[in-house]
Amino acid sequence: MTPVKTLLEIPELRMRLRTGSALLGREISRIYVTELPDPSRYVSAGEVVLTGLLWWREPGDADPFVAALARAGVAALAASGADSEGIPDDVVRACAQHRIPLLEVPADLSFAVVTERVVLALAADRGREPSGARKRLLSTADAPLPVLLRQGAQELGTGCWVLSGTGRVVGGTSPEAPPVEWFNPGRERTVHDEYTLLPIGGRFRVPWILAVRSPETDDLTDELAGLISLARARADQVRRMADRAAEPLFAALAAGSGDLTAAFTSSGRTDPARVVVARAPEDGAEFATELLAELLAEASASIGVLGEDAYAIAEADEHWPPEWASIARDRLSTVEHLVDLSRVFVGVSGPATVDGLRGATQEALHAVEVAARRGDRVGVVAGEDIAVHHLLVAGAPDELRRSVRERVLGTLLAYDAAQGTDLVRTVRVFLECSSSPTAAAKALHVHVNTLRYRITRASELLGLDLNDFPTQVDVYLALQA
Repeated sequence: MTPVKTLLEIPELRMRLRTGSALLGREISRIYVTELPDPSRYVSAGEVVLTGLLWWREPGDADPFVAALARAGVAALAASGADSEGIPDDVVRACAQHRIPLLEVPADLSFAVVTERVVLALAADRGREPSGARKRLLSTADAPLPVLLRQGAQELGTGCWVLSGTGRVVGGTSPEAPPVEWFNPGRERTVHDEYTLLPIGGRFRVPWILAVRSPETDDLTDELAGLISLARARADQVRRMADRAAEPLFAALAAGSGDLTAAFTSSGRTDPARVVVARAPEDGAEFATELLAELLAEASASIGVLGEDAYAIAEADEHWPPEWASIARDRLSTVEHLVDLSRVFVGVSGPATVDGLRGATQEALHAVEVAARRGDRVGVVAGEDIAVHHLLVAGAPDELRRSVRERVLGTLLAYDAAQGTDLVRTVRVFLECSSSPTAAAKALHVHVNTLRYRITRASELLGLDLNDFPTQVDVYLALQA
């Protein structure tokens, strides 16, 4: 077996012990990379947890993270300093308190190199000298996913693809990828015709799947899946770091004030842009963020969290598909068949310049509310598909809407309540029928003269001319409020 102290003895790693010298005899089972503030769902006994400390923002953040490792029985924590100052004292203290050995990884050392050396050390101690193919595959551990897949295909002698649980082809050695629907989530691996599909492990809820054009696989296939898992974790880490540049932009949107133009420019975004909002009421903002990252993987976007919702500012360039809402809906439906997906709602605004970004945010939020009210478990709504008057009313504060409704319709509402009539409904149907007495009378199943009398009476009570177009607009907006 491989004890923790072995890692300190590997010259290439240049690791330094920060705390836990009495605990170096703990045995290592595997290595796992994470940047989650709460990794408790994904870590297990005997693991060396490798982290770049992206989850650490201020003193106090370390204790819940390290406590989760201790509860899981993790063998050690290997960390690279969050900045030039190295590992924060808060992290060192938490590891000492919870009895977790802390190894400092040099800032210039790639996590892929750490992973490769640890995997080789574990294999050697288990009496399995890695084959030449395995060593060649491990040598590409730090490479981009396309390079990793090409090397995997070369060593396996067959085609390889990575499929997202949304149905997106993340990468592959040829365009003819098998559909993700062939994958059976209830099995460790699925054989379909001449293909084998197996899940790529990791902390993510939306799965990635490795597809190999062969009905038979060996340990090298599992090794490739493990390296792809690390590649995904690295890519997610890079995305999170890039998203930090947009944090002032999301803060300005949340506050409704501040220099939005400066924040927009510093985020690296260019206009026109679209706002996309994802809401997962049962699963929270972290899962909604993961879904947005998958849905916008082919777009240039920054993702952040405001409250319980995940927000994205995406470039609305010529590459943005006009049917994006339909595509997103299909991809979420695909995920729904692979994982236990609770309710998820997504809203997307139309394109907007930086001056219209706050309005676009309100548009996307209203689209999310519309999706939620439809009653489906998964819904995607584009603001461009919602009538303009609905968007205008939705953007008004509740107090203003109540005030407008009372000022415009108050006398009519009071009359209906006192007399048991329904003139408010009559006015609504009349306006929705383009002010046609004949069409409105037919919709209400009354004689046209009765309809005209009711509209005249409503006009008298309101003190307004319901045949005047600007007045009709005011009354209809009040009805929508």
